[in-house]
Amino acid sequence: MYDVIGSSTSRAFRVMWMLEELGQPYTYIPEQPQSDMVRELNPSGKIPVLRDGEAVITDSTAILTYLADKHGALTYPAGTLERAHQDSLTLMILDEIESPLWTASRHSFILPKDKRVPEVKDSLKWEYSRNMKTVMSRRRGAYMMGDMFTLPDIILTQCATWAKVAGFPTDNEDLLAYIQDTRARPAFRTLLEKIKK
Repeated sequence: MYDVIGSSTSRAFRVMWMLEELGQPYTYIPEQPQSDMVRELNPSGKIPVLRDGEAVITDSTAILTYLADKHGALTYPAGTLERAHQDSLTLMILDEIESPLWTASRHSFILPKDKRVPEVKDSLKWEYSRNMKTVMSRRRGAYMMGDMFTLPDIILTQCATWAKVAGFPTDNEDLLAYIQDTRARPAFRTLLEKIKK
């Protein structure tokens, strides 16, 4: 059984969603960044952290990749052209979509107050909106990689939720139609119910 350490409102949601999709049992251990427990497992103090037996894995994308490869699902096999396209799309989402969201968060509540530059948020929102059009143009079917739901779908859907909470533009019609489908997946709905309890 896996342990997922983090906050359900953080990137840990991605990890729990993947485990729900995989049908794998896990224990959710709610912890905030920089807690004593998190710092013991990850010197940076960042969440999420996955424990698989004695092994500890950090960084949500590394965790998702590990789980997908280990269980042979939600991914294309390593060494295939499809996997190269999937990895390219994943990195694009992280660079072009998650990065503006993370920078805005840092300048909202993470950095010390005297280091924050609130004025940067308007340009980040513009960049996010522009980049989302490009990302959605790469969609190949029902999901980002085509008919198969894969790791980048989890990341992009969670980023879209993050964007809404952070007050970023939510008017991209392609994205809205896409996340309506991804959020309707049984594993996503199950996870939401578990989090509410």
